[in-house]
Amino acid sequence: MSWLLLVPFALQAIFVFIDEFYCHQKREIPGWERVGHPLDTLTIFLVFIFVSVAPFSERNFIYFLILAIFSCFFVTKDEFVHTKYCDGLENWLHSVLFLVHPLVFLSTAFLWMGRYGMILRVNCILVGLYGFYQAIYWNLIEPRRLKKTLLSNI
Repeated sequence: MSWLLLVPFALQAIFVFIDEFYCHQKREIPGWERVGHPLDTLTIFLVFIFVSVAPFSERNFIYFLILAIFSCFFVTKDEFVHTKYCDGLENWLHSVLFLVHPLVFLSTAFLWMGRYGMILRVNCILVGLYGFYQAIYWNLIEPRRLKKTLLSNI
């Protein structure tokens, strides 16, 4: 296997980490974003679930393309609003992530065709855990933290 196929995954992880743990921590995350980001991750997760359980075939490749293309468009849904809330760094990270997103799926297709299922299953688990973190943290933990901070400032 060419290790170059893993580069898009590494780039995506690095840029998502900076976005999530630096940019998002600097600003309040509105409700639409608290729901939207886990949904973005869900569209990616569905692709990885699919390639983790479905054997590669021409028919399954078409299903993969449908899921991957849907995800590529879906993750852009909030950008019209993001520009009001995000600084230049976060907007730039989003643009880079939009470039890397289809490259991750291209690498996924090659790994899937090459029968590197273990790598895809591990990635599926990592993406699933990240989506779970997003849903729990931004919708259950962080709102309580924000409320507690606001109350202590009164």
